Amino acid sequence: MTPVRIRLGAAAVLLGALLGPAPAALAQSEPAPAGPAVLGGTLAKARDAGVVVIGYRESSVPFSFLSPRKEPIGYSIELCKAVVEAMGDAVHKTLSIRWQPVTAESRIDAVVNGQVDLECGSTTSNLERQKRVAFSPTMFVSGTRLLVKKGSPIQSFRDLAGKPVAVTAGTTNEKTLRDLSARFKLELNLLVSRDHAESFALVKSGKAEAFATDEVLLYGLIAQDRGEAGGASDYQVVGDFLSYDPYGVMYRKGDPQLAKVVNDTFQALAEDGEIERQYKRWFLRKLPSGTSLNLPMSPQLETIIQTMAVKTE
Repeated sequence: MTPVRIRLGAAAVLLGALLGPAPAALAQSEPAPAGPAVLGGTLAKARDAGVVVIGYRESSVPFSFLSPRKEPIGYSIELCKAVVEAMGDAVHKTLSIRWQPVTAESRIDAVVNGQVDLECGSTTSNLERQKRVAFSPTMFVSGTRLLVKKGSPIQSFRDLAGKPVAVTAGTTNEKTLRDLSARFKLELNLLVSRDHAESFALVKSGKAEAFATDEVLLYGLIAQDRGEAGGASDYQVVGDFLSYDPYGVMYRKGDPQLAKVVNDTFQALAEDGEIERQYKRWFLRKLPSGTSLNLPMSPQLETIIQTMAVKTE
């Protein structure tokens, strides 16, 4: 899908806002020929290379995953394409995208080390991670729950005492389960996988009794499973929320120019209604698998988007 062009004219004057007005003496002199903007950080890197590197996930349905043609698609991907367009406006240059796969375990280091410029997946923004990286405004809200086979006696995390549970390496869900296991003396046997697809496969094979990750990702995996099975899925999501997980696009910390572009883009997307349109496309309509999550927007996310759309003077 070609990203919808939205009202992002403000991004083009990013540097004027950052650098402030010109000295009076210069303002009264003859106009100087336009020169290259003084850029730093990721915008300078993108202008010089003509490319923005996007880190994507291969199985974070419906945020960031591979299409049948093995191309990155999803809710987060579309929002990131709009950010790339705004970055191009800011540097007065059309920027292309280079796709770089990342895992839950590798994604933060990939941003910190400059391997990717934007990480567009299903990454929770929390205080611990904000010490190393920066995040866009919240684009989704989820929380940890459990996926089990239908008919399983497991209905809450307390039923998992002493049992094998699948988690994905480098996720907040892994930490949540370790904390719960220690606090309630559950002695969980955590089976740590590289990505969500591998974690789900452990439940399918019977090696794990449950898979713990964000609720929306579990529904995404079940929707894909229904599509592959050609009908009903043999899996369900159970239990209460075990954590609170607000998602954001991740980028390098200490980059005020890029931060302004990202924040202005999300505000414009919210004001224009594009975030809501993309939500409907990926959460309420059919995915390439032929099935739908049928997950209405939560009141929490509705409030976040409405607040984001309000312009601040």
